[in-house]
Amino acid sequence: MKPPAYVHGASDVPLLGETIGNNLKRTVARVGAREALVAPAQDYRATYTELWDATTALAKALLARGVAQGDRVGLWSPNRFEWVIIQYATARVGAVLVNVNPAYKTQELRHALNQSGLGLLLLSRRFRQTDYVAMVDAVRPDCPTLGDAVVLDDDWAELLEEGGAVTNADLAVREASLAFDDPINIQYTSGTTGAPKGATLSHHNILNNGFFCGEVLGYTKVDRVCIPVPFYHCFGMVIGNLACTSHGACIVTPGETFDAGQTLATVEAERCTALYGVPTMFIAQIDHPNCDTTDFSSLRTGVMAGSPCPVEVMKQVRERMHMPEVTICYGMTETSPVSTQSRVDDPIEKRVTTVGAVHPHVEVKIVDPDGRRVVPRGERGELCTRGYSVMLGYWNDDHATGAAIDSGRWMHTGDLATMDDDGYVSIVGRIKDMIIRGGENIYPREIEEFLYTHPAVADAQVIGVPSSRYGEEVMAWVQPKPQAQLDADTLTAFCRGAIATFKIPRYWKIVDAFPMTVTGKIQKFRMREIAATELSRSEDEQA
Repeated sequence: MKPPAYVHGASDVPLLGETIGNNLKRTVARVGAREALVAPAQDYRATYTELWDATTALAKALLARGVAQGDRVGLWSPNRFEWVIIQYATARVGAVLVNVNPAYKTQELRHALNQSGLGLLLLSRRFRQTDYVAMVDAVRPDCPTLGDAVVLDDDWAELLEEGGAVTNADLAVREASLAFDDPINIQYTSGTTGAPKGATLSHHNILNNGFFCGEVLGYTKVDRVCIPVPFYHCFGMVIGNLACTSHGACIVTPGETFDAGQTLATVEAERCTALYGVPTMFIAQIDHPNCDTTDFSSLRTGVMAGSPCPVEVMKQVRERMHMPEVTICYGMTETSPVSTQSRVDDPIEKRVTTVGAVHPHVEVKIVDPDGRRVVPRGERGELCTRGYSVMLGYWNDDHATGAAIDSGRWMHTGDLATMDDDGYVSIVGRIKDMIIRGGENIYPREIEEFLYTHPAVADAQVIGVPSSRYGEEVMAWVQPKPQAQLDADTLTAFCRGAIATFKIPRYWKIVDAFPMTVTGKIQKFRMREIAATELSRSEDEQA
């Protein structure tokens, strides 16, 4: 008889029972003179002592602005050095940092500001073709809690100067009042019931998760970690930043957003020892004309996460990019994020066919459809995880929290998985209809509810279809109202500027009806089958 599909991450290394600020302070005392943060595109470099001083200045400025413990402070920006300083300064004053996705448009921004009750927003002036300042002005009348909006490009130096009225003793009093179980971060995840939900995370959640990611990767003060993945994701701010600062390693951010050539140049110039990315990022670097001339000799490890990695890609990353110890991480924002991770010495088969073994101090089980019985190893079931990493809950949404976390504090992931005899987990499908496009989690219901607002749309169903580049692409099946005329161009234009670009369907199918069961339930699996066949036929005809 097979043993049950349950494992716990026994560890001789204890959990960190401290706040993020106290952990950073200990790191500064240990390696203060070493580089902590490098942003070549901004010509910015800071040692750990200088990073501490910068976070102190901003923390005092936040106190001067009247930011109280538990107040929500938003950050709407792509990767830049200020992002990291804000992350740690808000933690030091006990504010709850609200990560606002740089891709958000007006509808999503309005929801995040109002749902979190955000009072102070720190933002970039613009990102790509989006004018952030104009968008804030547009939604402000609908956001009663929003007070100040501070533009980093224009007001950063002035903001820091405001902290001069606050003493170090004042800041010390605030820091001493904080507990490591306090909420410290809200990250919005697209919700199956429509609007994004705010996963609320504590110091304890994300500090320990970052620390143990760094432990698995073998980080020390000599490591220099290239982080082209976004900071607004747990991937960047936890697996990246907190893994670094808890070990005295250096955070290296190549630019505001991922660029393959820029990332390659940064790895070489900064002598990085680790590199992060979703598989599509690594594919872009392998395919870049500068790949074969880049000096990767400093690299040894890194993290690939966000979507499954093809075997050939993993082999090329290990060999051509000199990353023999690259690891795979699996998790979700609601679990801080990592629940399982491959180890640096795992055979390549484990790295490409599984999402690794359970993390230290975390429990994982695979249960039957009723959610109670643990299935035997090798059998499919829903992956559940429990431990310090499980979020406090969804911000101001007890119903959604109760639906995700059961009475035993198990987080139900919605992912179908198996566990092998060695305790390694493989993801084999999803109970929920979430689409993973290039590392971005997209929930169809959110897009469907937006499409319902089009006056000519009677119904809409959104699915994921296979993509060799992104893993999955978004496809929408749309049923027009009687006598209404709809086409792909019209629908795409309707989405543009209202929802994030990565959520806009790549494919559209105008239909009179949807495949249904005899009881009237829509068969999304049948829609996927039809779409896959039609898209494959279209590609064959084009070839």
